[in-house]
Amino acid sequence: MAKIIAISNQKGGVGKTTTAINLSSALSRLGNKVLLVDFDSQGNASQGLGALKSNGQPTVYNVMLEGFPIQNAIVHGDKCPVDILPSNMTLAGADLMMDRLSSGKEQLLKNALDPIRDQYDFILIDCPPSLGLLNTNALTAADSVLIPVQCEYYALEGVTQLLLTIRLVQKTSNPKLLIEGILMTMFDYRTRLSVDVSQEVRQTFGRLVYQNSIPRNVKLSEAPSRGVSIFEYDPKCKGAQAYARLSREMLHLKEDVFA
Repeated sequence: MAKIIAISNQKGGVGKTTTAINLSSALSRLGNKVLLVDFDSQGNASQGLGALKSNGQPTVYNVMLEGFPIQNAIVHGDKCPVDILPSNMTLAGADLMMDRLSSGKEQLLKNALDPIRDQYDFILIDCPPSLGLLNTNALTAADSVLIPVQCEYYALEGVTQLLLTIRLVQKTSNPKLLIEGILMTMFDYRTRLSVDVSQEVRQTFGRLVYQNSIPRNVKLSEAPSRGVSIFEYDPKCKGAQAYARLSREMLHLKEDVFA
């Protein structure tokens, strides 16, 4: 039975999609079968893994709102060992479609994933940068939430708003929802700002914050243009090493299995 992790922060540009792609790949390289759900209408995770191959291709929208069989919508990675349920701009209208439903609107993604949940070890959901019904669906379907936080001012403000949403979802539709962890992204040890923000977040949230941070690394920005994760693009760069360490930390592994 897969563990479902929503990667969420309503702030844009904090590294959600980068984390979704590369953490999925890192977990798969540790021997896990992984499905990445692109739940953002921009479809960046789908593009970043080369999963959008043709016009009219079925996406998460068709599965969730039109009853399309999820098994027929999943794209099996060829370059990267991760399966992906793709997304495109049709998902932008999902909020309006869901809002018209009289009941069960928060359960649509959960219901869509249930038939294939036992086929995977991990299902990661790349959430949109918002706190609307799409994000609520992701949090309702998830077992836990991983929160990427960019090392910048106002970082805590974004986390606080998301935590309020998580508490609301816990009260209304998913009482078992947990916080998987808080991940510091775009960390630059050379700047006082990164160090100060990281210290502030760690003082506020303590053990919820991962020991490993993700550095600023140009290779992480370049890899999606090739339709691959960082492990296919440059497995020895600092970005790849950081996501490898993060995956081991999540699984409580000590040995360097990526060496």
